Parts: sequence; structure tokens; C-alpha cells
Amino acid sequence: MAPSIVFIDEIDAVGTKRYDANSGGEREIQRTMLELLNQLDGFDARGDVKVLLATNRIDTLDPALLRPGRIDRKIEFPLPDEKTKRRIFSIHTSKMTLADDVNLEEFIMSKDDLSGADIKAICTEAGLMALRERRMKVLHDDFKKAKENVMYKKNQGIPEGLYL
Repeated sequence: MAPSIVFIDEIDAVGTKRYDANSGGEREIQRTMLELLNQLDGFDARGDVKVLLATNRIDTLDPALLRPGRIDRKIEFPLPDEKTKRRIFSIHTSKMTLADDVNLEEFIMSKDDLSGADIKAICTEAGLMALRERRMKVLHDDFKKAKENVMYKKNQGIPEGLYL
């Protein structure tokens, strides 16, 4: 029913490039994508139904999914710059009691590809480390260990968990 917004997160789970599938699961994923393509083609371009797709793996998407008329625009959200990283750290540490030795500039200025989600995960993990050790203050070392953990999980493709 119009007006509507349809949001599909992690579209790469069903929208990957097609190939000859051998397993039943892969064939089912391809059938799901074909049905999605049919549904996308069914929306009137001037209608009040907008479709938003999100992925961090645009390179794996099937070209048919990105064909003009199906997806009107591609919007990229690049990694945060230093000013933005500083603000993200500020937001996620605002309710933490930080020890005097904490130097967030070290993490802000690092050349690692930290996304906003990575920064949030680092702050959350650092806070949890302090809690596990029954400390009232989060130490610089907590942030260092948290960053190592988050980057390891990120590079291994392991989900970082759900942070609320």
C-alpha cells in the first residue's frame, strides 16, 4: 500500500551474483532473488513505494539487482574522518568514567579502517572489561584490548555481537 518504504538490510544474503547452484540451499536463495527482482519490476517508477537496500558487500551483488529502474540511487557512507571519529568516541564514552590515562586521540588518529560501528563496539567492549574486573573507571589498556578484539573479529568475519 502506498506510500511505503521497503527496507532490506544485508541484501547480499540473497542478492549475490548468480551461478550454477549445486546445493538446494543455493537454488532457494537464487529463487528468492528472482522473486525479489520480479517484485522490484512491479513498482511504478512514479509511485509512492520506495525500496532501500543496504549492504557492505556491493561488489558481490548481482548486476541485475543494480539495473536502472530497480534501484534509483547508490549512496555510499564512507568511513568516518578524524573529526567524525572524535564525535563518535565522544558519544559512546559520554556516560563512562574514564581513567586519567585514557588517550582516545591514539585511536582517532590511527590509520585503521574504523567504522562508526567499530568505534561503538570498542567503547562497549572497553566498558565491559572494566566491569568484569569490578573497576569504576575504564583504562586506556581496556580500549587497546577492546580494539584488538574488535579488529580481530572484524577481520575474521565473525559477528561482533549485538550492542544496544
